[in-house]
Amino acid sequence: MLFKSLEFKNVVGQKVKVMEIPVLEEDNPYYFMIQVRLQTFIASVYGEKKYHKRYSFRDYLKRAMRWPDYEQLFKNGELKNNA
Repeated sequence: MLFKSLEFKNVVGQKVKVMEIPVLEEDNPYYFMIQVRLQTFIASVYGEKKYHKRYSFRDYLKRAMRWPDYEQLFKNGELKNNA
């Protein structure tokens, strides 16, 4: 699975980095859920007065999603040709 990261400045003007955002195809059943949760997460991080430099979106999903859905989303598939 591919992951992306996002950097922005929060309300106070400090640089914040959100890491481990899964990249999904649009036909994936979890695509919409991840997009909505990402928007919610970024809005909560943006408005926080408490400053953290880095946030893990994967850890947030672990707390926010039901466990069977989380496992299904992040399950490791077999890689072709050891790539």
